[in-house]
Amino acid sequence: MGNEPSAPKRFWAKHKTQAVLRLLRGDDLELVSRDLGVTAATLSQWRDAFLEAGESGLKPHPAKVSIEVDRLRAKIGEQAMENELLRDKIVRLEQHRPLARRRSRK
Repeated sequence: MGNEPSAPKRFWAKHKTQAVLRLLRGDDLELVSRDLGVTAATLSQWRDAFLEAGESGLKPHPAKVSIEVDRLRAKIGEQAMENELLRDKIVRLEQHRPLARRRSRK
């Protein structure tokens, strides 16, 4: 009882797929529910999603991935702009040209 391994708190697509396959092979819904520590309703949702879209129905939503890709592309753009400015600064330093006009000190 106290020595039983606890079920993972977060189930990845692989774990959900394994659970659904147990159900599809004929394991009792209540038995699988107890084994995994999730409700029968949750298992039913996983099974329905799997049957509708296979394993891809249990993976993160593509829109979330798209948002992350857009964020990373914007970051790459910022970095490219900074690199270009730094290259310009290096050229000016190598040509002994001032980087910016300085104000006279009084």
